[in-house]
Amino acid sequence: MIQLYKPFMPELPLINEILQSGKLTYGKYGKEFESMLAQFLGISNLIVTNTFSNAIMVAISCLELKPGSKVIASPMACLASTQPLLALGLQVIWADVDPKRGTLDPESVRKTIQQNPDIKLIIHNHFCGYPGYINEINQIGKEFGIPVMDDGIEAFGSEYNGKLLGNVETDITVFSFGAVRIPNTLDGGTIIFKDKTLYEKSLLVRDSGIDRTIFRDEFGEISNSCNISLIGHAATMQEINSYIGTQQMLQVPKLISEHRNNAKIWDKELQLNSDITPIETPNANPNYWVYGLLAENKKETMLKFRNNGYYASSVHINNNIYSVFGNNLDLAGVNEFRNHFLAIPSGWWVNNIN
Repeated sequence: MIQLYKPFMPELPLINEILQSGKLTYGKYGKEFESMLAQFLGISNLIVTNTFSNAIMVAISCLELKPGSKVIASPMACLASTQPLLALGLQVIWADVDPKRGTLDPESVRKTIQQNPDIKLIIHNHFCGYPGYINEINQIGKEFGIPVMDDGIEAFGSEYNGKLLGNVETDITVFSFGAVRIPNTLDGGTIIFKDKTLYEKSLLVRDSGIDRTIFRDEFGEISNSCNISLIGHAATMQEINSYIGTQQMLQVPKLISEHRNNAKIWDKELQLNSDITPIETPNANPNYWVYGLLAENKKETMLKFRNNGYYASSVHINNNIYSVFGNNLDLAGVNEFRNHFLAIPSGWWVNNIN
């Protein structure tokens, strides 16, 4: 069975050297990894974190949202994207999705804001690497004075209107570097800030609120003159993970190219199948972390692909079914998408598609 996801890992000749160096916390490789990411995306104001959950928590902490603040999110997202919101005491308000692509429906977002005028943040998930209505959602955010955060948990390398996600003028963007992501650092994440002031603030928030330039005195002791004024998180990335990230980045363009080439093969293979409609995202070029499709008979199609040796799956289930969110809202677009969406493998490990 060809698996839906597979961790990529390059040669790592310096692992033991780093482990024996005594320099294991964020440092040389952390900064190098950040530099490579920024260069790849064509941006600045980027930090890496030790987990994707912490990337979300640092980003939201920089916005200083208070417990009880309302945020719009999509039910069609990974729990790794939504549970951190509850950990910060935020109230998640679900908006509906476009049933043809699984990403936030702009009109539903607008309606949700009108019904909840105290919304403090819009979190725009790009489902399985397929970019959503970025311009439309960003415009709604500007219209109502609400910041927008692109949740690119599976979307690193995806493009929208010819620009990479992370460089599309959204206020904040987060990516995951978990084991089955591209790139992967075993675990980790990154945050990109449009606003430089928020970026500079994030450097402190990521490190428990500490300003390392004044944290210790001339004797190397913690200085009582260094005040901690921000709520922070222990979220710096370790050097081993950062080093893995630097080696992954050398391969990312090739890996994404292979994913897209496989997607083109699937396009051709499925074009005559009237029961299957590939996910389409106008003005976008997904990274094809998986190849998404809508099936008239989801269970039958899933079993057919599996019987042919390709592991087909829904990937995620809509989070609004979980009682922990306290909002089991019935959403027509979510229901329709869930009933028809399937993902099949299109990664670098897939060969001889037929």
